[in-house]
Amino acid sequence: MRKLSMDELNRKSTDEFKKAEKLPIVIVLDNVRSMNNVGSVFRSADAFLVEAIYLCGVTATPPHREIQKTALGATETVNWKHFETTLEAVHSLKNEGYKVYAVEQAEQSIMLNKFISDSAKIALVFGNEITGVEQTVIDVCDACIEIPQYGTKHSLNISVSVGIVVWEVAKAFYLRV
Repeated sequence: MRKLSMDELNRKSTDEFKKAEKLPIVIVLDNVRSMNNVGSVFRSADAFLVEAIYLCGVTATPPHREIQKTALGATETVNWKHFETTLEAVHSLKNEGYKVYAVEQAEQSIMLNKFISDSAKIALVFGNEITGVEQTVIDVCDACIEIPQYGTKHSLNISVSVGIVVWEVAKAFYLRV
């Protein structure tokens, strides 16, 4: 076994990334306070060719040094928009035909390992590091997706949650093709 060189990884250039067909997934950040988390979400969105990130409320926006530390340039490739409120973003997405799912521990949530969507376009809402997704946002979502957890904490860092959920949803899209 040999580690691959950077040349062997066949990484897309910024132009190639921008022209590439994206997964019809939008990541929505509901008042995420940590700029390191925001940067990590950009990096995951780039890795999975996600369509866009919607930054809502107090969520910081690029350009910012603290975001760049973890994004490593992904703010230059991934499309993003800022909305004053998460509700505004969710209503916009629904008007564009997206099914919107909050990633949250809630009554009647769908466990991620059981999640199947018939929608061609999906938006995933991830919440604040302390309070999670606001209840008013959950109220207008189509459903909640929950990551099964078996330890004592029952919470994950938001950037970890994004990586896990987007990977699982992306696999389903790739299997449809």
